[in-house]
Amino acid sequence: MKRTCTRYAFGSVVPLFAWSFLATQAARADYQLNLPRGVTETSQAVYDLHQLMLIICTVIGLIVFGVMFWAMFHHRKSRGAVPASFTHSARAEILWTAIPILILVGMAIPGTAVLIDMEDSSAADMTVKVTGYQWKWRYDYLDEGFGYFSVLDEASNRARQLNSGEDPSTVPNYLLEVDKPLVLPVGKKIKILTTASDVIHAWWVPALGWKRDAVPGFVRESWTRIKEPGIYRGQCAELCGRDHGFMPVVVHALPEPEYQAWVAEAKAEAADTPDVSREYSMAELMATGKEVYNKLCVACHQANGQGLPGAFPALAGNPLALGSLDEHVRVVMFGKAGTAMAAFGEQLNDVEMAAVVTYERNAWGNDKQRATGVASMLAPAEVQAYRDAGAP
Repeated sequence: MKRTCTRYAFGSVVPLFAWSFLATQAARADYQLNLPRGVTETSQAVYDLHQLMLIICTVIGLIVFGVMFWAMFHHRKSRGAVPASFTHSARAEILWTAIPILILVGMAIPGTAVLIDMEDSSAADMTVKVTGYQWKWRYDYLDEGFGYFSVLDEASNRARQLNSGEDPSTVPNYLLEVDKPLVLPVGKKIKILTTASDVIHAWWVPALGWKRDAVPGFVRESWTRIKEPGIYRGQCAELCGRDHGFMPVVVHALPEPEYQAWVAEAKAEAADTPDVSREYSMAELMATGKEVYNKLCVACHQANGQGLPGAFPALAGNPLALGSLDEHVRVVMFGKAGTAMAAFGEQLNDVEMAAVVTYERNAWGNDKQRATGVASMLAPAEVQAYRDAGAP
């Protein structure tokens, strides 16, 4: 009976192991053991340096362990080996101290050269400022005079929501796509200034060969020169909050003519400011407000306005959305101290601010719960007064 059970168990484990092995091999089809070579001078220098150090360490390991095992085999007791009687050897001690020092110095020379080059952002052809926000990035083209926010794309944002009914596996580049990528020219030396507005973030694109922390109150310099056109993806590499995993980085490298055409379009779009003087209908504000909410607010408060219990309050039936319009606007514009509510005044123009406040005050049945006589709509023309008044 015992032999039968053992045979049965062994017979069950072997197919299970084989199936697991095959499944693992399929999952490893695109698995890469080594560092990516990247598409910049820096990334390729780092890759070559890594390969050199790996070879040196491998050779040292083979020599040390080879000598050790040889000594253990040839000087074992069964062969009649007699331990030496000396206590130390000054020559041996000098050698095993001097040789590693020389090796380390030899390794440090190319490594130091690469580090110095990585920090030399002088003589740049253009400058881009990267600012981290919870949970998005802002890119400002300082030489061109325009900028924009880059947030997680709508398809990924919908699929990641609780009970959304969306299948993440059907979303291309799930959690690695944005609405507006950082567009850069190929072959130009680009200085990148990195900072943050709230907490510490980290801007990281593996293909560029470096990662830079974005620290509030500090501006840190880096540079890159992309050799090949293409789309290169990365992520925030610092645990910056609850939605840390939902602020990807996408860099779109274009040949110079295509880049200049994109710059012209981006400038025209930035110059096309909305007309706040005209009267907007409730339907217009609700439609725009829903777009803004789904892009910036849904991460915390959910698409149905129910929030996340214990972390983020529900906006459906919330006293803020049912009560004073002034208080509601100030919380959205300037944030709320002591909470995770960020300030969106710098991120939204007057029409977007008016639209998202109007949407929150009328969506999810809030329009039916509000007392008669309490304002339900914010006009874009009224937003500037709140900006001028400043934070309460």
